[in-house]
Amino acid sequence: MNSMTYKKSGVDIKSASVFKNKIRTLVRGSFRPEVLKDIGGFGSFFSMPSGYKEPVLVASTDGVGTKLKIASLVGKHDTVGIDLVAMNVNDILCAGAQPLFFLDYIACGKLNPDVLCDVVKGINAGCVQSGCSLVGGETAEMPGMYANDEYDLAGFCTGVVEKKKIVDGSRIRAGDVVIGLESSGIHSNGYSLVRKVLSAKQLLSMSKELLIPTRIYVKQVLNLLRHHAVNGISHITGGAFYDKIARILPSDISVRINKHSWKAPELFRFIQNKGGIDDKEMYHTLNMGIGMVLIVAPDAVDKVQKFMTTEGVKNFVIGEAVRGNKTVEVI
Repeated sequence: MNSMTYKKSGVDIKSASVFKNKIRTLVRGSFRPEVLKDIGGFGSFFSMPSGYKEPVLVASTDGVGTKLKIASLVGKHDTVGIDLVAMNVNDILCAGAQPLFFLDYIACGKLNPDVLCDVVKGINAGCVQSGCSLVGGETAEMPGMYANDEYDLAGFCTGVVEKKKIVDGSRIRAGDVVIGLESSGIHSNGYSLVRKVLSAKQLLSMSKELLIPTRIYVKQVLNLLRHHAVNGISHITGGAFYDKIARILPSDISVRINKHSWKAPELFRFIQNKGGIDDKEMYHTLNMGIGMVLIVAPDAVDKVQKFMTTEGVKNFVIGEAVRGNKTVEVI
């Protein structure tokens, strides 16, 4: 009688080992000097960077969401890893933090080394873009939880910021100006709505545009912070303008966003028209072409805009801070 094995139950430990060995050399390309050990241990080792008087660690965790369904639909898996990194590093950037290291969690029904290697290539590329190290992760093969060709991604990032340089929105005042930084597309939020509105045929034909990875703003914004004061930074993701900007406002400040101050890319208007979606829902769900906002004092606007343009980031004055009660109005 043949005895039951883990492999027969659907989990192939040998394939997992082959996959880990394939990515080991790849991820070393993202290592900062502070990485002390190669991947593969029970824990990852990272020494604190020098030069900080009062270093504060900043952490974030996030995923990619149902954008993964588009990747699986067309069999293109080498960009969603960039999305995974972007969702995390852009979040800690809102505190003015430099990303240090990143870990990923990949869950799947059946481990496909080729697919997952493409995913990790994207994760590593995102880490290189943001200057952080991919120091480890976990790959969980879970038959019965996921279909054989399904996988999900989650990431965890830790960064550091000098305590006195933390950007938390507390310095925002009435009269401050909101500058929007151009997105690279839909980024990685709102895809459940997009997939509900568009047909499978449209998702296929538009997949190249839909899979453009989330823009990583880390290097450009950190360069900005070395030269100019910024009172607040918000990453425009789930909840978009209404929720994400409100999160950083003092209790006596509100923000007005002028939706006519920039032109939303045609992709967003196509989705809106196809689904018969009203403006408030669009600006509460999707980034509408603005992936991050900076809130700055009026006398800093010209300098900040010029600096970001020099850094290669198109930007627009899209609103202002006013006296209020921590709310956002899109007009």
